[in-house]
Amino acid sequence: MAEGTTGSTVPRRQLGRHLRELREKARLSVRATAELLEWSTPRIWRIETGQVSMRSLDVRNMCEIYGATPELTQALMGLAKETKARGWWHAFGDVIPDGFDLYVGLEEAASSAESYEGDVVPGLLQTEGYADDIIRVHTPGISQEEREGRVRLRIERQALLTRKTTPLTLRVALSESVLRHPVGGAEIMRHQLAHLVFMAERPNIELRVVPFSAGSHVGMVTGPFSILRFPIGPDGEETEPPTIFADGYTGNLYLDKPTEVDRYDAALQEIWQASLDGRASRQLMAEIAGSYEQQN
Repeated sequence: MAEGTTGSTVPRRQLGRHLRELREKARLSVRATAELLEWSTPRIWRIETGQVSMRSLDVRNMCEIYGATPELTQALMGLAKETKARGWWHAFGDVIPDGFDLYVGLEEAASSAESYEGDVVPGLLQTEGYADDIIRVHTPGISQEEREGRVRLRIERQALLTRKTTPLTLRVALSESVLRHPVGGAEIMRHQLAHLVFMAERPNIELRVVPFSAGSHVGMVTGPFSILRFPIGPDGEETEPPTIFADGYTGNLYLDKPTEVDRYDAALQEIWQASLDGRASRQLMAEIAGSYEQQN
């Protein structure tokens, strides 16, 4: 995997935002735009939310309808060509769950990720055995070959944390229940918790445990979520807006409105305050790992 690769998600999102802003400035509804272009309204929505790549000719047609300047039209047509760039994860295109490639691309482009997990170890920190059991339960009925492919993809993603150039900064708050739920059995859990302790020693990773003794906390209401933040550009602005991601059983949720991000930001800070500090968290993880070893 080439270091620093951002893949196709970022230009798609950038292009989608520009086109949405142009449409709104032209005071055209999604329905009216779709009728003018003889497209479906879902197609407009997918374009504006960065879920699909685009042909430069289609972008030119949209810009003509919106009254964009020739300069902006040329710039957006150039951006459209970048939406077809293939990120490293496309090598696993036959095993990526529907809709997940958007998150993989965002994660690849992010400079930091902060999350709360109340049920499972986050994918970036899972061992192979733990990941295999989670994927087996989450996607029953898939073939052994496909499951192995999904496990390989999950492990490949973890290179973001150890790459030499600008590794991803990761902050995770884990419910104590994550550590005590025996996913895959005692041996897999012992190895998984030992891996968490090891990874928590890295300078770009901070892990905290929310103990049972903390009682009720806001994470019990929000459920698991992640906040992705992106690099600062030459102009001092973020290259992408912060994005909230929540992985649901029947679909994924993406939020990037400032008010939404602020609410989740505040929630994460409350969860962080309810958690043990880094040293105490590592100690608890090691103690629980020891209890799994005794079960063998």
